[in-house]
Amino acid sequence: MGKKSGDIIVEECVEVGSESRPVEGVVTREHLEESPVQSEGLVKRACRKLEGLSRRIDALGVETTGIERIEPYERGSAGRQFVQVAGFFLSATGGLSSMSSFLLGPLLFGLGFKECLTSGLVSMVIGCLVAAYCSIMGPQSGCRQMVTARYLFGWTFVKLPALASILGVLGWAVVNCVVGGEMLAAISNGKVPIAVGVVIVMVCSFFVAVFGIKQVLKVETLISVPVLTTFLLLYICASDKYKYVSVYNTDSMPRLELKGNWLNFFTLCYSITSTWGSITSDYYILFPEYTPKWQVFTLTFLGTAVPTLFVGVLGLLLSSAAVSYEPWQASYDKHGMGGLLWSGFSRWGGFGRFLVVVLLLSLVSNNIINTYSAAFSIQLSSVHAARIPRWFWCIVCTAVYFVAALVGRNHFSTILGNFLPMIGYWLSMYFMLLLEENELFRRWFLHLYTLEFPGGPESTTTTTTKTAIAVTPRSVDEWKRRHRSAQGHRYNWDRWNDQSVLTHGYAATFAFVCGIAGVVVGMAQAYWIGPVARHFGPEGGDIAMWLAMGISGIVYPPCRYLELRRFGR
Repeated sequence: MGKKSGDIIVEECVEVGSESRPVEGVVTREHLEESPVQSEGLVKRACRKLEGLSRRIDALGVETTGIERIEPYERGSAGRQFVQVAGFFLSATGGLSSMSSFLLGPLLFGLGFKECLTSGLVSMVIGCLVAAYCSIMGPQSGCRQMVTARYLFGWTFVKLPALASILGVLGWAVVNCVVGGEMLAAISNGKVPIAVGVVIVMVCSFFVAVFGIKQVLKVETLISVPVLTTFLLLYICASDKYKYVSVYNTDSMPRLELKGNWLNFFTLCYSITSTWGSITSDYYILFPEYTPKWQVFTLTFLGTAVPTLFVGVLGLLLSSAAVSYEPWQASYDKHGMGGLLWSGFSRWGGFGRFLVVVLLLSLVSNNIINTYSAAFSIQLSSVHAARIPRWFWCIVCTAVYFVAALVGRNHFSTILGNFLPMIGYWLSMYFMLLLEENELFRRWFLHLYTLEFPGGPESTTTTTTKTAIAVTPRSVDEWKRRHRSAQGHRYNWDRWNDQSVLTHGYAATFAFVCGIAGVVVGMAQAYWIGPVARHFGPEGGDIAMWLAMGISGIVYPPCRYLELRRFGR
């Protein structure tokens, strides 16, 4: 049955065999009154007040559901949603958030235009493939991306990727707020402080994100039109300075240092698009369950690759010209990315200032997504956090990144250059584990999942008959074949919230921790250069992503096989 509006998520105990395990469930006011856990004064009154407030907010059209699965009968048709998600990606990935990282190729790493193209665009496409693969989980599961991670990391250890996802999207939100402040400061010649732009981006983002996915998709689609049109105008307005793009070259740079900077920029641009993998399926949960995987994969890949390519090349043109054209470089040094954007539009005077303000919409667009998705990861981090409605966590997330943006508003390139690759590290390991789980174990070892699928000996001992019914492995395999044929996937998504059948997550967590060792030795950041990364010049060359993927990908299969043989889940 679907969840009622305003219901509160609480921890219940269900009997599984002879054990009692806590699982999340949905209860109404009557259950709260009967619950011994909630009968303790302050907690009970707080839950009642939240429930009442949720009902009032629900009347305003605010989405009050949390991490619950969207059942197949609750979803809509695919046609209209494909258009909305396409518009969503145009707005979300074709904005200043994506462009900002490409600026650092010439301005921070000292690469020429050609080196930036080969490094940045190739890595960006690889990141799009990662995000596209993760997105196929959305329609089949009806669950948010980090909820499906329970099938990898289990009930307890899923908090690790959930925490990483929270830090990732909030970090992006900080970057967006800082860029917005720089833009207003640039067009006002410093008269408008950066803090004002931070407030504007924060307020606009919050009011859309709190209303829910349907409003998010609609607003994102509307924003995409003026934003992409403005970027096209920037291509035209800045074209008189493109002659400076090829003036700078890297002939004088030591070859080893050049390789290291190339690798660093590669990792940075890979992280631009791969980080979408932590939330992409969130925006497909309203698609029909049987939506073909190739359609979802293609839409996500093109939706992230094409807009990012469009703004990425523009960013490289602007930054490469700034390296050789002193007025643009000075503007960037004074006002950061906002100064460079204003320089590109400056010859159009007042109309150029207006277009810079329009580009604020792209920052708002990206922050809407960050605020919306971060709330679900927080709910997933704890049973107690899941009791609190999503809209409340949107408020908390907004407050956190608002304060962080005010504190770090004068350190844009440092935040971006050091923070973004950290997201790519953990997402790469998550992708590798998901790929092996889907294509190796769920394809060839599905017979070992004896608890996730009903009909096995373990499930028959917990029936109400009190009698264990012998079921042969062959009959279990036949049931699983029928499940695959009927459902089109190899997961039992009905058990997404059942701690008794979800994996313990030992294998995935151990592989994840081993992958972190690869990150430590291979990363090259301002605060740490690993021993392997030091072989690529004085500033190092970041290869942590590849080491992390390789190590976790090698460790996971044998550990997962042993886990399945031992626990059946």
